[in-house]
Amino acid sequence: QVHLVESGGGWVQAGGSLRVTCAASGRTYTMAWFRQAPGKEREFVGRITWDGSSTSYADSVKGRFTISRDNSKNTVYLQMNSLKPEDTAIYTCAAQTNPTSNLYKSWGQGTQVTVSS
Repeated sequence: QVHLVESGGGWVQAGGSLRVTCAASGRTYTMAWFRQAPGKEREFVGRITWDGSSTSYADSVKGRFTISRDNSKNTVYLQMNSLKPEDTAIYTCAAQTNPTSNLYKSWGQGTQVTVSS
């Protein structure tokens, strides 16, 4: 079982930037970020392949958010720029831990990001 721990959430004004980090206890493959705002369902934010060669994003964050990873540190980053109040949510990372399965088997506890207008 790979454990994931997010950090780096916080409060920021609209238009600002924030970077959240997801540290894994072991090897992971495709990693993804999800978010859940109060009263809303969890939504996909973006994902990155195991070697970082490919990323994809939800339309709502495309061009503003960037996912990267450092496999030497088993860490994935979510850089968020031009933040909007509607980006306020709990951000959670998830990992595929089996190269033959596209299921996200490991999930972090989440970190709160609050964007004020």
